[in-house]
Amino acid sequence: MRDDDVLTAVRALAPALRERAAEAEGLRRVPDASVGELEAAGFFRLLRPRAFGGLAADPAVFYAAVHEIAKACGSTGWAASVLGVHPWYVAQFEPRAQEEVWGADGPTRICSSHAPTGKVMPVDGGFRLSGRWHFSAGCDHAQWALLGGVVDDRDGRPVDMLTFLVPRADYRVDGVWDTVGLRGSGSNDILVEDAFVPAHRTLGYGPVTALRCPGQDIHPDPLYRLPYAAVFTTAVSTAMVGIAEGAHEDQVAAARERLKGPHGRRAAEDPFAQVRIARAAGEIDAARLQLHRNMTDLYALARGGAPIPMELRARTRRDQALATERAITAVDLLMENAGRGPLRVGDDVLQRAWRDLHTGRGQAANDVDRALVLYAQDALGMDVHDPML
Repeated sequence: MRDDDVLTAVRALAPALRERAAEAEGLRRVPDASVGELEAAGFFRLLRPRAFGGLAADPAVFYAAVHEIAKACGSTGWAASVLGVHPWYVAQFEPRAQEEVWGADGPTRICSSHAPTGKVMPVDGGFRLSGRWHFSAGCDHAQWALLGGVVDDRDGRPVDMLTFLVPRADYRVDGVWDTVGLRGSGSNDILVEDAFVPAHRTLGYGPVTALRCPGQDIHPDPLYRLPYAAVFTTAVSTAMVGIAEGAHEDQVAAARERLKGPHGRRAAEDPFAQVRIARAAGEIDAARLQLHRNMTDLYALARGGAPIPMELRARTRRDQALATERAITAVDLLMENAGRGPLRVGDDVLQRAWRDLHTGRGQAANDVDRALVLYAQDALGMDVHDPML
């Protein structure tokens, strides 16, 4: 299977994913059929290492696939973007951990919750983990979880921040996700009760930020020499831009037929409606182009074995957050244009997109002001130490 074959297969799934959007909202998770079809299409193998049956694909192919999924169903696109990016992250762990995850070469999906909300206790050979981790998209369909945690010294002072790789047997999913937007993403809580995590299934934020992870010694592909923050945040931003484009396409088609105003004029003939449609398209295009440019520049440096400058990492973070803002702006413009239809309770594409985007805006990666501050600090020559870069 080639990268392009996966993208073609994902595009062919779009009608079915779109048809199940309301079902996903009702279930409050991605339908099993959708996950199974994405698995069969090879989507979850795009960023998986070749040594473990993956494709180690050009990241542009992965993001294009995420965009297509999110155009069809925002919740499915969001969950797929997160589940799909985690094989890249697991590839940074020690080889022994990767063997445990992928050794059987079956369907293996990994969810995450990186906020360090649980309790970590160092013990001989590793750590004991307990607590509740929130907002783990797609976790109902995962066999492993990546959980963030802070390690304290004996005096209770934080000395390290780690990601813990935990098998499904050591945690349970608490189905608390019940929101107005991204309802079908299944971003439930992960509960762990005194689980042992061996040291080889942990990864420090320091090596991740420095691009010096153990897994890079066994995977020569340039894909695994990209910054984590760029790879992950671009995934969720791409999903949001895909949601906006799906809504735009739907509204353009509807405007050709919908009547507006007391004189029965078609909405498409309203010059003010035309302006909003054009402006929304411009916001979506700008977002896509910046996301693509940054990942293309990053990948080119990784392929050439060149160091990746902080300036580019900061620019990527800036544009990723701005892309989410542009996606929201675009859909807000379309809502102004749409009349009363999306305001009614029901299965409406634009209303769902509006709810999904405003919910997705709350994800930590989409904090626009924080991203802009990081970019400005780097541009001004200040020391910047942040795991989101």
